[in-house]
Amino acid sequence: MARADDSTLIWTRPEPGSRRPKFTREQIASTALAIADAEGFAAVSMRRIATELGAGTMTLYYYVRTKDELVALMDDAIMTEVLVEELPTHWYDALTAVALRTWDVLMRHPWALHSLQNAAAGPNAMRHFEQSLAALAGTGLAEGEKFALLTAVDDYVHGNVLRTAEVRARNEPMSEEMMEAALAFGRAQLATGEFPHTEALFGGRDVREVFGRLLGDTTERDRFRTGLTMLLEGAASRLGLTLPTR
Repeated sequence: MARADDSTLIWTRPEPGSRRPKFTREQIASTALAIADAEGFAAVSMRRIATELGAGTMTLYYYVRTKDELVALMDDAIMTEVLVEELPTHWYDALTAVALRTWDVLMRHPWALHSLQNAAAGPNAMRHFEQSLAALAGTGLAEGEKFALLTAVDDYVHGNVLRTAEVRARNEPMSEEMMEAALAFGRAQLATGEFPHTEALFGGRDVREVFGRLLGDTTERDRFRTGLTMLLEGAASRLGLTLPTR
C-alpha cells in the first residue's frame, strides 16, 4: 500500500530541481490537453508531446515516468479549470456555480470523461470535492444526504456532457432523400395508432417545425441549466432546504 511519503504517485514526488529542468509538469499537461482537444486523446503520446515542446522523448521521462502519470497530470489540469474562484454563500447558488463551471470545462474537453476516468485523483480534484462539500456546509444535511445530492448533480452534469458531445459529433445534416425516408417512416408509425402521445405532440406538423418551436432560441447551456434548476429545486423540496430569494 502506498504511503503519503511514497513515490508511487506523482503527487508525492517533488518536481525536478531547478538546476536541470527545462519544463514543468504544468507545461507538459497543457501541451497534452491541447493535443487531445485538437485531435483526440488517442493522439496524445510522450513522443508527440516532446515534439510539440521541442524536446527529446526521453527527456520528458525525467518529469513524467509513465502514461498513467501523464493522465493524472492532464486530469488535474482540467480540475484546475473546474475550481470556482469565489463560491456563493447560498447552497443553491454555490452548487449551481460548481455545476455550471464543471459543465463549461468538460464541454471544452469532452473526451476527458472517457479517457481520464481512471486518473489518480490529484490536489485539484480534492479541492473541487472540498468546494462541493463547502457548498452544502450550512444546510444541516446529514453526511449521507450531502453525498447523495452531490452524486446526483455530478451524474447529471456528466450525463449531459456525454449526450451533448455525442449529438455534436454526429450532427451532420441528413441528405434530403434520407430525411424524406425518415419522415415517411415516422408518419407510417403514427398512423398505426400505437403512439397516441407522440401523435398529439406533432399533430400532423413537420417534425423539424415542432422541435424548432419547443427548443426555441435556447442554447445547449440554457437547456443544461433548466435541467439543473429542476434537479436542485426538487432536491430542496425533498430534503427540506430553502431556496434563495430573488
